[in-house]
Amino acid sequence: MQPAFDRFHRYDELTSVLRAFEARMPGLFALESIGRSHEGREIWVVVATNRDTGEDAHKPGFWVDGNIHAGELTASTACLCLLKTLEEQYGQREDVTRLLDTRALYVCPRVNPDGAEWALADKPRYIRSSTRPYPFDEEAVDGLDVEDVDGDGRILMMRMADANGGYKAHPSDPRLMTPRDPAESGGRYWRVMPEGRLRNFDGVDIRVNRDKASLDLNRNFPSGWRQEYQQAGAGPYPTSEPEVRAVVDFIVGHPNLCCGVSFHTHSGVILRPFSGEPDENMPPEDLWLYKLFGKRASELTGYPCLSIFHDFKYHPKQVISGGFDWIYEHLGQFFWTVEIWSPLKEAGIDNPRMIDWYREHPPEDDLKLIAWSDAELGGAGYVDWYPFEHPQLGAVELGGWNKIATFRNPPARYLEREARRFPDWLVWQALTTPKLELLEATAQALGGDAWRIRLAVQNTGYLPTYASRRALERKITRGVVYEIGLPEGAALIAGKPRAEGGQLEGRANRMTLQAFLPDLHVTADRGQCEWTVRAPRGTRITLGARHDRAGRVATTLDLA
Repeated sequence: MQPAFDRFHRYDELTSVLRAFEARMPGLFALESIGRSHEGREIWVVVATNRDTGEDAHKPGFWVDGNIHAGELTASTACLCLLKTLEEQYGQREDVTRLLDTRALYVCPRVNPDGAEWALADKPRYIRSSTRPYPFDEEAVDGLDVEDVDGDGRILMMRMADANGGYKAHPSDPRLMTPRDPAESGGRYWRVMPEGRLRNFDGVDIRVNRDKASLDLNRNFPSGWRQEYQQAGAGPYPTSEPEVRAVVDFIVGHPNLCCGVSFHTHSGVILRPFSGEPDENMPPEDLWLYKLFGKRASELTGYPCLSIFHDFKYHPKQVISGGFDWIYEHLGQFFWTVEIWSPLKEAGIDNPRMIDWYREHPPEDDLKLIAWSDAELGGAGYVDWYPFEHPQLGAVELGGWNKIATFRNPPARYLEREARRFPDWLVWQALTTPKLELLEATAQALGGDAWRIRLAVQNTGYLPTYASRRALERKITRGVVYEIGLPEGAALIAGKPRAEGGQLEGRANRMTLQAFLPDLHVTADRGQCEWTVRAPRGTRITLGARHDRAGRVATTLDLA
């Protein structure tokens, strides 16, 4: 079964699509479950690597996930697009072939299968993330429950004529609700709220209820976790939710991971750490690399690369944290969050700061968006107001932005175009990871049966073996481990059977040739280990070197 790129897959169909990747190319793809969701669905990960060139755990790793938020379904499509590119281009493109021969990718298209099922139901329900009731397992007593009250498969807005309403019709397009002027009076005004049903309405007070399922799985990761009063939806404690715990256990259990990407929607941006600290608190070497990598990411995807703390905060006095904070902050892996899709850009609204734009923007922007919806979506993005007899409010009108189809995800005609922005960048980024390779293995006769054995290795990747300075600060990974194996009749005179060496630099953070101070350690990408052994001529010994993030090498040496 092939993946679709003009619609979204429900869980059973997605499972079949992933199994089909494995069935078509079992030497490159393996499907495994990393745990179960709250409702008991398997959380699937596709392990992509050429098994003929070694196990995935013995190669540098790259993580990709999507759809941790229930309605952000395009994230799954982006993951499927990556897998399809790998399948089609292996053996055809040099970079894709080299990637799968030398690295391992771990692709989790849907971290949150339960929430996605609710979003894709015949009568959809849109929640932030997990379907588990939180913080209380009980229904609201009163207030407005957001839902598809007229049963048309959409959740729009409701408006009621009200002399004290905060909105009015725009003179250029009466469909558009625009804020009334702060000092304005005497016109026809509207009170606007989400489509939904009221509980115990007293005729006066209307409050929109927080959803009974109010968890935000992306706030449940260990780094920066805060209680509900500081960070809504974070759960009772870090990794309390099975979906997050499955991801955390898998990533911690794969120390070969160096980098990764998490797909979300929407804004049309690529985000980098920090979320809660300014850039000056990041190790300079890591910040330099994030900016360098971000420039390349923008060139390949067309999306700008931004700092969350400096460019993407919901409120100037508020910080948010998520999975990628934990992966960089605790594990020192270079990690990115991608917010797919920008309807503003499609409508010709230039360079908006999305978070600020939602707080305030000129009505002309809305007119551009409606004109774009009319021309490109046949009006499906903005629904003209129509009368509806509400069970509690009486005569109201339904309409306005169809947000789930316009803002949260691209319309079907744009889905494949957006998803195909990313595979080339992901392949490029994964190929920057460190890679341990054999430089030489030698034996020097010392007289009698004594031999000096030397194993030399090098890091051929761009990143250093430790990946980031944050990883060094956190003491996440050790240096290269060298090993010697001796057969019966051979003995080790000097050296250890297993010895830990230093880290190996890559080509990252090198000075330019015009710099006043040249690099002092010209061969910092190389390492070696020596042993003295006693063994008769003709003995075969085994040598190996390994690094948790850079992979491993092994060779044999005949004493001659």
